[in-house]
Amino acid sequence: MNGMLPIPYRIKAKRIEAPNVATLYLEPRGNEQLAPAKPGQFNMLYCFGIGEIPISYSDVDTSTNIIPHTIRGVGAVSRALLQTKKGDIIGLRGPYGSHWPIEEGFGRDIVVIAGGIGLVPLRPLIHLIATQRNKINNAVIFYGARSPKDILFKKEFTRLERNLKLEVIVDIATDGWMGNVGVVTSLLSKASANYNDSIAFVCGPEIMMRFAIEKLIALGQTPNNIFLSMERNMKCAIGHCGHCMFGSHFVCKDGPVFRYSDVEEFFVVREF
Repeated sequence: MNGMLPIPYRIKAKRIEAPNVATLYLEPRGNEQLAPAKPGQFNMLYCFGIGEIPISYSDVDTSTNIIPHTIRGVGAVSRALLQTKKGDIIGLRGPYGSHWPIEEGFGRDIVVIAGGIGLVPLRPLIHLIATQRNKINNAVIFYGARSPKDILFKKEFTRLERNLKLEVIVDIATDGWMGNVGVVTSLLSKASANYNDSIAFVCGPEIMMRFAIEKLIALGQTPNNIFLSMERNMKCAIGHCGHCMFGSHFVCKDGPVFRYSDVEEFFVVREF
């Protein structure tokens, strides 16, 4: 198959997660389908007549051929994808990129820090951590959202809290919110994690990741033990166009998941 040609997938179901955010559950229209993915990888989603964009897997379940992609409407293609309905056809190609190396956390503590829509690429990892809990000393999830109505996957939290420590914080509290208020980095010093011997997985807006990494290092985490997922201007997903160059790396091929120590010098460089 030509790696630039999308495979047609049908929207089996659609679920609204938050304002301007929805999950599309996609099934192959015919016999051709994508190869299995790993947590942290992404697909290129093609909206016919408009264009395509990279979207991370919001879950990875090898027991089914259904692919969930959670999308926030921020541009022409993503907004068009949010307007689709059950039965509509879109194109997929992938999976692409690197994945979260959960095995580096075996026998150690794992810290997961998510901001806003950055929870989506981390969600498959969190599910995997829950199933591999016996191999991990301690696992704590920090998730920051703009407001209570923007919190994603709320129904999963009760189930996840049976195996993991989960802390949620919002920037802006509304009536009835009894939880944490502030920035997600304010929670890190309250964790029971051993930052001197832990692995951290981080995804969210770049400014949030920058401050989260600074806080982690101040608490004793080493750059070599921090992994982050980058979102840059990916166009082809196979390293041909050069739009997603990140120093000497291609985000689409060498990322989107990077070890922080490998990209530390480029992390503060603005995208053009």
